[in-house]
Amino acid sequence: MVPKRDGSIRFCVDYRKLNAITVSDAYPMPQPDELLDKLGGARYLTTMDLTKGYWQVPLYADARLKSAFITPLGLYEFLTLPFGLKVAPATFQRLVDQLLMGMESFAVAYIDDISVFSQTWEDHVSQVKQVLDRLLEAGLTVKAEKCKVGMAEVSYLGHRVGSGHLKPEPATVEVIRDWPAPQTKKQVQAFIGMAGYYRRFVPHFSAIATPITELCKKGKPDKVVWTEECQRALCALKEALIRGPVLANPDFDKPFLVFTDASDMGLGAVLMQEDEKGQRHPIVYLSKKLLP
Repeated sequence: MVPKRDGSIRFCVDYRKLNAITVSDAYPMPQPDELLDKLGGARYLTTMDLTKGYWQVPLYADARLKSAFITPLGLYEFLTLPFGLKVAPATFQRLVDQLLMGMESFAVAYIDDISVFSQTWEDHVSQVKQVLDRLLEAGLTVKAEKCKVGMAEVSYLGHRVGSGHLKPEPATVEVIRDWPAPQTKKQVQAFIGMAGYYRRFVPHFSAIATPITELCKKGKPDKVVWTEECQRALCALKEALIRGPVLANPDFDKPFLVFTDASDMGLGAVLMQEDEKGQRHPIVYLSKKLLP
């Protein structure tokens, strides 16, 4: 049983042995950055979360047998798609993509998180209705208390997005701020994975993170040697995100500006645009560590 953020419980089964002999589903997952860029310029946003999304997808009879699990009360099997199967995310993403086919200009989805984005209120009301009609036809339900309708800004995929701006979700930034110094390779990888998700907000992310990422190299001990240089890098990454970085949404009707930088450690660049007052706003920061 895995506790969820809303206090409810997610029922999960350890399917590692089944996953080891399961053929992977090659269906591509959407890139979060691309979805966020679509939402960023909208004036009206609605987000929907499907109720126990996986459990709304029925399993074939032969697949049910493979989903069986042992309890003190006997052997049970799933009738619907369970959490823990390696093919579950791709299977569900395919379903939702097919559901929203033809609506790509105003609706996106990452697994069970659907968002509708529009420039006018009239369009938004119509487009939200179209998405809800599709869900109704498919027999899928949404969790009403988690829906946000007609908002100027929403939380989506760990970000606050809308009204032409994008920034990290404050609650996640707090988690990164309070992250202790890693003691093992696994802990280092967990931190870099979390912070790296927001690398587009951090100038020279790769160069700053180098002392930490070096700890994950092949041949390095599992128990890391945390140096002062590593601590400075950790503090620098935290500070860069705590400062409240905000990125502008790209306007493809305006010219772009690209600024680059380089050092012995890495390459950096920032994509920017000017607003009506001539002020420059960053759209994305890019960086790459150089190999010796």
